[in-house]
Amino acid sequence: MNTLTDSVLTALGLISSLDAALWTVVLRSLAVSATATLLAYGLGLVLGAWLAVARFPGRGAVLVALNTSLALPSVVVGLMVYLLLSRTGPLGFLGWLFSFKAMVVAQVMLVVPVVTALTRQVVEDVERQHGEQWASLGAGPVFRSWLLAWDERYALLTIGVAAFGRAISEVGAVMIVGGNIDGFTRVMTTAIALETSKGDLPLALGLGLVLLAVVLLLNLLLAGLRRFGERRQGLAVPSPKGWVA
Repeated sequence: MNTLTDSVLTALGLISSLDAALWTVVLRSLAVSATATLLAYGLGLVLGAWLAVARFPGRGAVLVALNTSLALPSVVVGLMVYLLLSRTGPLGFLGWLFSFKAMVVAQVMLVVPVVTALTRQVVEDVERQHGEQWASLGAGPVFRSWLLAWDERYALLTIGVAAFGRAISEVGAVMIVGGNIDGFTRVMTTAIALETSKGDLPLALGLGLVLLAVVLLLNLLLAGLRRFGERRQGLAVPSPKGWVA
């Protein structure tokens, strides 16, 4: 057998044998990304729904800044968080640099723009269809944004799943603010990069296979949520208020 085949078989063995070194990194990575996604999803959902219905001077500039932040390189975000949390930074007193919390902060900053932009688009599309009806009934912008967001709750759930996928696949920012410290801040993406550079291909492949499995499960979950939402929408009884039955 060649080196690649040997490495793949060894990687599968590490996964199936529940190797402590591999699964410790996997669980830490899932914990960091899940925490960051929950925080970013809550904040992005509120901001995105409000931006979808709010009209104020400078809204166009805010949307341009939001769309620009979607393309912000992760290493730039990592550098920003590093400067904030360093000893000479404004948040240095927290002592979060090279810790679990620092990685969560970095991923939150990366995921919030994604959730906000996608939520704004979804809610704004519904606003064009049903917003005037709610406004005529006296619903203000904040209340209307929540009603419209609830109306598209299945689409917004898929955004949450996509946000988790964005968080767990990130490497640059967490490498900078986490330091890739073994047993403390090493996650799947940073471990893959390190183990590949060291030549430990079985461990890198094992982590890569687990990461691919997580991404596959996320895609299956997204497809299931879309189908469920479409089925619910198809069976919904139309109402003048835009509610889904």
